[in-house]
Amino acid sequence: MIIRIMGEGQYRAPEALCDELNQIDNRIVALVTEGKNEEFRAELARLISEIKEKGEAIGAEEIMKSDIIVPPEDLSLEEAREIFKGSGIFED
Repeated sequence: MIIRIMGEGQYRAPEALCDELNQIDNRIVALVTEGKNEEFRAELARLISEIKEKGEAIGAEEIMKSDIIVPPEDLSLEEAREIFKGSGIFED
């Protein structure tokens, strides 16, 4: 799966990592729904960190279609309500 972090590049993620990211994504959806801003921000930072640490960075010269686009870490709670709803950005 190809994941783009807005403003930071693309990463290739193996299936096992996607399962882990989906769990974080589900927590983010719950936190956004509950309006827990600090906890949401911490989980979004964790999601981005996991992608960067465990995914394989794709060079800027390689153009690939992203399967998932992750918003930047400075996303507001209000903006997150439009993105992290239902099943989130990772499909179950």
